[in-house]
Amino acid sequence: MILLGPIIAGITAGFQGSPDFVTDLSAVLGWTPLGAFWAVPADVAEGRLLAALARFAIGAATLAGLAWLWKMSLASALVTPAHNSVSRRGAGNLGLFARFPATPTGAIAARALTYWLRDPRYAASIVIVPLMPLLMWFWGSQSENLTILNYVGPVAAFLLAWSISADISYDNTAFWTHVSTGVSGRADRAGRALALGVFSLPVVLLFTVLPLWLNNSLSDVPMMLGLSLGILLTGTGLSSVVSARYTYNVPLPGESAFKTPPGSAFSMFAVQFIGWIVLVVLVLPEIGLAVAYPVTGNAALGWGTLAAGLLLGTAALVFGIRLGGQWYDRRAPELLQAVTVNK
Repeated sequence: MILLGPIIAGITAGFQGSPDFVTDLSAVLGWTPLGAFWAVPADVAEGRLLAALARFAIGAATLAGLAWLWKMSLASALVTPAHNSVSRRGAGNLGLFARFPATPTGAIAARALTYWLRDPRYAASIVIVPLMPLLMWFWGSQSENLTILNYVGPVAAFLLAWSISADISYDNTAFWTHVSTGVSGRADRAGRALALGVFSLPVVLLFTVLPLWLNNSLSDVPMMLGLSLGILLTGTGLSSVVSARYTYNVPLPGESAFKTPPGSAFSMFAVQFIGWIVLVVLVLPEIGLAVAYPVTGNAALGWGTLAAGLLLGTAALVFGIRLGGQWYDRRAPELLQAVTVNK
């Protein structure tokens, strides 16, 4: 659905730019599962029997494959329902817990990263991130200005940093494990931020440097890195505060990741919208330096953006973890009650 706009625009441009586009498109679709069966009558009418048989085989194989997948999925759902399924591990295999320090922060980081890998609700919150380069390339190609690709890094950093702003809400009743074991708020906040950083930092670095390299703009790397890292670090600190202070209804574990629970639209919109505004305000120093850099052409401002992003972003991250940890310590029982009711 995210790519539907570019797909429709590309097909429309093809119709407008080439009278042979329909013929070429139908010729390709005729050898795919979408159009194989529909092309068989034309091949038979024109005497292309081998082509007709080949297309019929493609269509029949597609139907057989779909029927087999349906049968296997139905059997799996009947025998091992999702709410009763159990993941088995070999003795001594701790998974991600063996790869993080044996501390409260490390344990929470391993738990949170396990959720990122297994819970589709988490993936749904950042599903657009891998598609951002393609979407921004499409927008840039429409205006014949591909320099917009240079800003994939900051946009991805913004989306990734804000993705943990509802972490406790997604925990739902499993949050009782944190409350019952007496985990400190600082360890909880730091662990979740660490789990996010494990994959968000490499993604942001790649999305920042690669487009600049493709556009022969490597001289802008310090400025764009400063902006991207400043947004990622500052946003993670802000999300650490927001997650400990506000909860709202989210899809329950096992439910569709795209479900909108009733009664949560306004509170979700308010928290998200105000949080975005606050994040923009917090990164204004980096934004100001990034704007001044191309205007003045002063390379020192590019390095200044990098320094500001690292220093101010790190300070915001540390402060956010501490403040979020303090609110967590004061409100842990209320947070558990809130996420227990939000279902």
